[in-house]
Amino acid sequence: MAYPNLVLVDVLRQTANNLKEGAQYAWGNHGACNCGNLLQVVANVSKEEILTYAHTGFGEWTELAEEYCPVSNTPVNLMIKKLTDIGLTPTDIHHLEYLDDKSVLEKLPGGFKWLKRNVREDVVLYFSTFANILEESYLNNISIPYPPKEVLEPEYAG
Repeated sequence: MAYPNLVLVDVLRQTANNLKEGAQYAWGNHGACNCGNLLQVVANVSKEEILTYAHTGFGEWTELAEEYCPVSNTPVNLMIKKLTDIGLTPTDIHHLEYLDDKSVLEKLPGGFKWLKRNVREDVVLYFSTFANILEESYLNNISIPYPPKEVLEPEYAG
């Protein structure tokens, strides 16, 4: 699963909110699909720019992520790099596009259910749930060191 961090949590929530507020959504369009909408937030580029970059590779985001080469500077690899830089893996990219990571689906409000990749409301729900899972994981892994006893109970000379 993705590397839990607050940047990723924020962009997932921002993307979900954009979709909820009516951002263009078309699952069959590289620039306006699930990953396309996420990239609009992450890379601060338009759906048209994403579409142009994506067409320098072959296939949909799942195949592009599988073929991702971190040392290549092709436009499509630069887009995938934007996603991996915020903590996603190629497998996560696949799951985001198909809404099919069972660990996310099990945490949906009301319990497990299958979602449809081309239904805006399902994308919003999946992205929001994924953000919640990552945020919880991030917060659970924060370790706050306890100060030494001397700091808690200082001895005063007197």
